[in-house]
Amino acid sequence: MNIQSRKLFKGILAFLLVFVVKAGAGDHHLLNGIWVLVPTRSDFAGEPAIQTGNLTIGDRQHHIYVSRTFSYDGALGTISYNFSMDGSENGKAKWDGDVLQVTTTEDKIPTVERYSLAPDGALTLAVTRPSHPAITLIFLRQ
Repeated sequence: MNIQSRKLFKGILAFLLVFVVKAGAGDHHLLNGIWVLVPTRSDFAGEPAIQTGNLTIGDRQHHIYVSRTFSYDGALGTISYNFSMDGSENGKAKWDGDVLQVTTTEDKIPTVERYSLAPDGALTLAVTRPSHPAITLIFLRQ
């Protein structure tokens, strides 16, 4: 291989590397937007089933925003739950490959939420807490 061929090969390799890195980072933006809960496709693991829910995710320049609103009817009436998190990629919100992982702690008990896209385009939210069964919520893009 002569010097010109090597330079051309290295240039093509560098271009492909940049393209692959940018393509991987672009996948994070696929979660951006407003999502609506599909209770019939969700697994509440024995917890009260949520009747309605919205999820908003925004990731721009490594600044992650997550907002959730859930409501369910119970013996005591309708209960609504709202949560928003706005912060940089840090210990609370970070990317693990193509999965957005959000960790919150309440009363020293950590909750880990993993947001990912299913092959059918639905958003899957897997929630795990110590000593509790895992919950899986399914959302469709609004």
